[in-house]
Amino acid sequence: MASARLENSVSAQAIRNGDRRALARAITLTESTSAKARAASEELLTSLLPYTGSSIRIGISGAPGVGKSTLIEALGAHVTGMGRKLAVLAIDPSSRRSGGSILGDKTRMEQLARNPNAFIRPSPAGVALGGVARRTRDALLLVEAAGFDVVVVETVGVGQSETAVASMTDVFVLLIGPGAGDELQGLKRGVMELADIVLVTKADGNFQQAAARAAADYAHALHVMRPKYPSLAAQVLQVSVLEGRGLKEVWSAVHEFHSALRNSGELSSLRAQQLDIWFGQELEQILSEYLFEDPEIAQEAAQMRDRVLMGDLLPSAAARNLLHSFRVRTPLHRAAPPK
Repeated sequence: MASARLENSVSAQAIRNGDRRALARAITLTESTSAKARAASEELLTSLLPYTGSSIRIGISGAPGVGKSTLIEALGAHVTGMGRKLAVLAIDPSSRRSGGSILGDKTRMEQLARNPNAFIRPSPAGVALGGVARRTRDALLLVEAAGFDVVVVETVGVGQSETAVASMTDVFVLLIGPGAGDELQGLKRGVMELADIVLVTKADGNFQQAAARAAADYAHALHVMRPKYPSLAAQVLQVSVLEGRGLKEVWSAVHEFHSALRNSGELSSLRAQQLDIWFGQELEQILSEYLFEDPEIAQEAAQMRDRVLMGDLLPSAAARNLLHSFRVRTPLHRAAPPK
């Protein structure tokens, strides 16, 4: 009953008018696992597509404790102070017991949460790879349609999250602690190659010299790497939220990088690539869901899994056999879409 009320209570026009409650309900609708809710959210998103795509999409990641939320709150105050509207999609670790968010970003960004030109939506990462909720892309389109012209996607931490966030944002910002220069060799090269801007945080007090060394080390590392874009070099900046230093420079770097991408035509190419990745991921996920709707196939999958775990069958062979069984039982040209 509650799901049905939700499906019928979300208006595209209300979202376009900036109704916060309608926006929150729409995001909740996209996160629902109900088939009816999924159909309703796809219909809603399709009607809003013409009003999306005009924001600056920023991905922010870094190890736990590096100061992601602190930086976002301070940067958010700076950006909204310039007359812009900022949305933060914060992907929190999930509780294994409840499935809900653990950290609670509205609690960690209290001032920004009260800002009338800001919108914060914490979502549990769930089982999605990379610490990014499966429906984060949907939420991104919704906040754009609601008129937010700067969207920040904050991730759980370092790992696959960088690749996931880079596949849905325009500018990827990697946060590094002031003592991280000594551990440069331990950081994955792939993470550095994704970064458009590296921010060394907490560059103040006793950490100021360490932050300067870390910034120099990372600037050198980026210099010897092949650039992500031939015409654009990644930048390394230092920032101190405590002393209010570097925030203006951070926003200028993000804005200038985004403008350069747009003016060169690389932004259009980047977003086209991201849509292609999104399509592939959704296709894989939906095919998997469709496959296991057949109870006999699900039972056979369990048997195949047992054989794999016992070492009797290769995972690739098991998967191929299972797909063959599915095609024999339900030819794809006759298969009805899942209800």
